[in-house]
Amino acid sequence: MKIKSAKFEISNSDYRKCPDTNIPEYAFIGRSNVGKSSLINMLTNNKSLAKTSQTPGKTLLINHFKINDEWFIVDLPGYGYAKRGKDSREQLQRIIQGYILGREQMTCLFVLVDSRHEPQKIDLEFIEWLGENGVPFAIVFTKLDKLGKVAGAEKVAAYKRHLLKTWEELPPVFMTSSEDGRGRDELLAYIDEINSGL
Repeated sequence: MKIKSAKFEISNSDYRKCPDTNIPEYAFIGRSNVGKSSLINMLTNNKSLAKTSQTPGKTLLINHFKINDEWFIVDLPGYGYAKRGKDSREQLQRIIQGYILGREQMTCLFVLVDSRHEPQKIDLEFIEWLGENGVPFAIVFTKLDKLGKVAGAEKVAAYKRHLLKTWEELPPVFMTSSEDGRGRDELLAYIDEINSGL
């Protein structure tokens, strides 16, 4: 798939105010500082499309970017930032769950996981919640340039083994790096394949 155009459309904190269209939406989510903005910018070949917040966990907005006038990339707020207050955490949960469960146009949710870390409780619980609610999702491992080729493959394999303790089969898995562009073609091909079947 060639990205011919990528433009910011709208930001808001309520899924009911998202664009009134029937085109598919591919949402990206992960813990704060997982590299979400960098990945979106890498996918779209636009270094300044998704703004990287200097303060982790600051964004409480759903951001829509229209791609090729045919589908949306949706940048969801990062979860799991420890310094949030209780009210802020609850507001964040409402925004994320409202979009994921309430937005009919959401076609697939890409859950970003930092490939350098062991499986984190917050990610595992979130993935479990997606499964329980029948949400279509894929796992995207980020920052693989920070690990050697063998170490990266081993980390991802270990993560998959961990998931298979509770999952009968795994969702699609992608290995990416915003630095060297790896995984870009595979991710875009996956989105293209889904779009073709709609």
